[in-house]
Amino acid sequence: MLFGRVKPLDAILATAEKKGLHRSLGAFQLTMLGIGAVIGTGIFVLTSEAAQKAGPGMLLSFVVAGFICAVAALCYSELASMVPVSGSAYTYTYAVTGEILAWMVGWALILEYAVGASAVSVGWSNHAVGLLNGIGLHVPAAISNADALMAHMYVAFGADQTPDIAQAMATGGWINVPAIIVVAIVTWLLIIGTTESARVNSILVLIKIAALTAFVALTIPVLKAENFNPFMPTGFGNPFSSSGLGVLGAAASIFFAYVGFDAVSTAAEETKNPQRNVPIGLIGSLAICTVFYILVASGAIGAIGAQPVRSLAGAVLSPGTPEIAGRCAAIVASAGAAAEPLVCSKEALVHVLDVINWPLIGRLVGLAAVLALPSVVLMMMFGQTRIFFTMARDGLLPAKLASVHPRFRTPHVVTLLTGMAAAVAAAILPVGKLADYSNAGTLFAFFMVAISVMVLRRTDPGRTRPFRTPAVFVVAPLAIIGCVVLYLSLPLTAKLVLPIWGAIGLVIYFGYSRSRSHVGRGMMDVVDDPALQPEVAKPLH
Repeated sequence: MLFGRVKPLDAILATAEKKGLHRSLGAFQLTMLGIGAVIGTGIFVLTSEAAQKAGPGMLLSFVVAGFICAVAALCYSELASMVPVSGSAYTYTYAVTGEILAWMVGWALILEYAVGASAVSVGWSNHAVGLLNGIGLHVPAAISNADALMAHMYVAFGADQTPDIAQAMATGGWINVPAIIVVAIVTWLLIIGTTESARVNSILVLIKIAALTAFVALTIPVLKAENFNPFMPTGFGNPFSSSGLGVLGAAASIFFAYVGFDAVSTAAEETKNPQRNVPIGLIGSLAICTVFYILVASGAIGAIGAQPVRSLAGAVLSPGTPEIAGRCAAIVASAGAAAEPLVCSKEALVHVLDVINWPLIGRLVGLAAVLALPSVVLMMMFGQTRIFFTMARDGLLPAKLASVHPRFRTPHVVTLLTGMAAAVAAAILPVGKLADYSNAGTLFAFFMVAISVMVLRRTDPGRTRPFRTPAVFVVAPLAIIGCVVLYLSLPLTAKLVLPIWGAIGLVIYFGYSRSRSHVGRGMMDVVDDPALQPEVAKPLH
């Protein structure tokens, strides 16, 4: 049977039982954990992308994305508390709906994590270059972005060479070297086995929150009501449109800013009274982050405006394209850097503070991003390598990928491959497109988790659930509908990435993985060597 291969939960849980984690986390600790995991990447990196798609209406986009994340998170938590091992949604799906769908989820998670790491790397590059330029160390455009390369590719594939594209060719760069450097450093750290400590992570969380708090405190007093008009210049959005514009299109991009909440759900095994505290931690952290995001976005919009940039013909341009890169370059060339629209800035929050005459605080906000974002790259790449590792250990990928370094005891082969792929994507693609591609994989994974939690309630109702999703047959369908709507609201290229990537995955599955699957061959044993079990978690306290 095509859908008959299910990995028994008991076999998976045999590994989980080796953790023996102490239940010590309360609602407050979980909420702080969630805030630390969520705040950072999206708000620093994607504010200008969201503004180009929705204008001031991006305030609604944060609410939409936050709500969909919340209902998906509640589904995620039930499965995470039942199956507290590595593999995330891949493992849950394997135990519930079978191998082929688990393969597709795992394949989508590879897209989520690896491309997400590339997106954060490009965001880090933008802030690092801006910080260096601000202190007089100029980084040439030729090696700090790939706008010229993308423009030449557009023309090579048949696009008309408009004045905006010609401007991107003339002023843009060819490769993003700083993004490659940060990916290389993170890859090296993961291979030698260095991961950030809880203390370092706490310091980085405080730096991020302090920077965003300072931004809000300085921008809210100077906001102007007229900058919010028109509020939705691109409309609410049409999920069946190919443009990805509007409030829904911005929400689909901003969804990237909320990824990370699974840090709360995967901590269910270490939580006192998880049935009460996990939903408090999840909803509390997402609610606080949403309010924070809305305040930051309101400050940015109200201080300098956030209307989308249009072409010479008056059409709203899609973010991440050579046309908008050229149009923005032309605006700066004719009116100066101070006149650069919010949607054009590669470091939006820093730019806002510069315009309202707080350049020193702007540099400090940029420094906060430079300090905090590499840890996000590390955690995304860590997650991706562990998904790959788990799939290889299940026999679905070559065993060589599950090789462990004899000295460092880390999965060095898969880590190196992940780093190389992330570096190539970061070198040539803009941050918004990378985030959209990553979101396509994430939304599919969350879609499958919501299905799995309902299926398991019917097929195994007696299984112990440390956390139960409240009103599961309302919450899970809302998560499914929300994920579908956001996926359909992505730009056409991001919509196509998932089925194309999925088709490649199916070719590999039927050509290689299905015949070598351990479950298919009746091999249900669990590896005993702790060094070969990256899912054996360390206590968070």
